Amino acid sequence: MNNDRRRFLKTSLLGSAAIVAGCTTEVATEVAAKTDPFRPLRILVLGGTGFIGPHMVREALRRGHEVSLFNRGRTNNELFPDLELLVGDRNNGLEALEGGKWDAVVDNSGYVPRHVEDSARLLAPIVSHYLYISTISVYGDFSKPIDEDTAVGTMDDDTVEEVTGETYGPMKAMCESRVLSQVGADRTTILRPTYICGPGDRTDRYTYWPVRTMRGGEMLWPGTPDDDIQMIDVRDLASFTVDCLEQKILGIFNTVTPAGSFKMGDLLQDSLAVTDADTMPTWVDHEFITAQNVGADGGLPIWESPVGEAAWLAKVDGSRAAAAGLRNRPTRETARDTITWWKTLPQDRTEKLRAGLSADKEAEFLQNWHNQDD
Repeated sequence: MNNDRRRFLKTSLLGSAAIVAGCTTEVATEVAAKTDPFRPLRILVLGGTGFIGPHMVREALRRGHEVSLFNRGRTNNELFPDLELLVGDRNNGLEALEGGKWDAVVDNSGYVPRHVEDSARLLAPIVSHYLYISTISVYGDFSKPIDEDTAVGTMDDDTVEEVTGETYGPMKAMCESRVLSQVGADRTTILRPTYICGPGDRTDRYTYWPVRTMRGGEMLWPGTPDDDIQMIDVRDLASFTVDCLEQKILGIFNTVTPAGSFKMGDLLQDSLAVTDADTMPTWVDHEFITAQNVGADGGLPIWESPVGEAAWLAKVDGSRAAAAGLRNRPTRETARDTITWWKTLPQDRTEKLRAGLSADKEAEFLQNWHNQDD
């Protein structure tokens, strides 16, 4: 396997852990019983104005909770003008959090272990529940079945702070470990999502498929209609996040669509159903795609060859989260709402997708595919 492909397996979810010494396996899943009547929670969100943050904030507000935001105050400040905004920086700039009082914290902006450790240390005496948004990229080997007890990736140098294709997964794994060491497993929830998609996604990894379908014409579809893929709608992740806070659901959870429930053929049918274009799919087998270097790191996001070192990337076990209450909406609803959102964006945003094949590159690969028979 070439270095580019290996790098993809470690960062396919960047964009969008054995935690050190294998302590991940010691974290038991727990759902605390709700014995008290509902009361609004005071929730601190570290971040809150990017892609997943606004959905979590809106869901918490919808349920009657009180939300405070901590961020640098530079992104989408207009989203929540009525909420308390604590301005600071995770790199030695946490003073705004000192003396605060919250019931729970949602950390969806932690990538550097030192930053996460600092915030967890400061907040541990203040909050009763720390929820950290991680990623399935923490796992070190996608060639075999994966559940929450699978070993995660590590790095030789745990002081590295540059997020790259090689370091993203192991750094998120170390972040998990730092939260657990500072807060304790009895007050910690760690969510490991796969590709997060839906309205507001700035990566266009999922969005590429329905938007490209909408353009019409012959379209390259990788592998076969039966190839597994996984994702999670950002709104379902947000809903489960608030569930975890309300019900004190503790432990580590892979937040994914159920393994085996979503195929490339389903994505095609969803994309066709929510667009008006007369698109003609051409299925190109994974051997040809691999030979042409046009896999997920070369322009076909979300899909990965069903054999080799990525064979289980799209079959991660999410049964623990499902048992704890994670519910996935119909994938067609995600496609519909993504297209609806896409159509509201300005032209300078939609004129070029941030993921997927360009029209010229797609035409070139399709021509190469058809020319095999000449």
